[in-house]
Amino acid sequence: MSNLILIFVCLILGIVLKRAKIVPENFHSSLNAFVINISLSAFSLYYISKIELNSSVIFPALVPWIGIFFAIIFFYILGKIFSWKHSVIGALIMCAGFGNTSFIGIPVIQALYGEEGLRTVMLVDQPGFIALSTVGILVANFYSGSKDSLLKHLTKIIKFPPFIAFIIALILNAFLIEIPKEIDETLLKLGSTTVPLALVSVGSQMKWKKIEKQEGFYLFLGLTFKLILYPLLILVLYKYFFLQNGKIIDISVLESAMAPMITAAIIAEAHHLDSKICNLMVAIGIPLSFVTLAIWHYILQVL
Repeated sequence: MSNLILIFVCLILGIVLKRAKIVPENFHSSLNAFVINISLSAFSLYYISKIELNSSVIFPALVPWIGIFFAIIFFYILGKIFSWKHSVIGALIMCAGFGNTSFIGIPVIQALYGEEGLRTVMLVDQPGFIALSTVGILVANFYSGSKDSLLKHLTKIIKFPPFIAFIIALILNAFLIEIPKEIDETLLKLGSTTVPLALVSVGSQMKWKKIEKQEGFYLFLGLTFKLILYPLLILVLYKYFFLQNGKIIDISVLESAMAPMITAAIIAEAHHLDSKICNLMVAIGIPLSFVTLAIWHYILQVL
């Protein structure tokens, strides 16, 4: 219960701090940088180095890849049918194809499944960053008309701290190398800053704007895909096609149902894709996702 209370307290705190102008305008940028480069890297080293690697870990790791490729196909077809602008198609693919598996996913899964659930979260979240840094950037470049080289993208991925931590953690796990107790405890404490800082950041970035009729249509389709169709696909694929069950599969379904990823929206805006759609997808998607996540959690409990 305390974890659920923490989620809403930190979200409200972020909103109040920003609206009252207690913090600088770019306050969230510093928080995001710390969370992504330090907190998530520590989380990855702590949890992934201890995961029992077997065939079951493939399923959470595939979640972000299935999501982005499903989004590309879905919105490409809709874009052709309705003759949408490239900037609209690109924005919807980026915001509906990537989920907020860390900033929202970590606190929600921790609240529902405890510390054990965080290991599965990292198996979804870290490959998600890799998918965003590769396929996501390629999508943003294509729909914006940018011509950045593949080498430039690969260099960014290799230098990305969470990616480096992810690879180190996998090596430690594969060779059964234990992290010294003092370092391990430090990683856990650094990683524990992820939840409150991420939620304060999310709260400080939530913006609501007047929605025009056409924008409402885009928003409806984008959030229907992200919060309903995508998790439904993962549920059907994993439980009824691959015949998989258990906590790892349930968490994978819930992670696929998370609100749009803020980082993906930022990248989309930076590539001059439709910024208003990006803002609306995040601002409305995050609070709405708490309702749909509760429904998905209930469905998973009764199946």
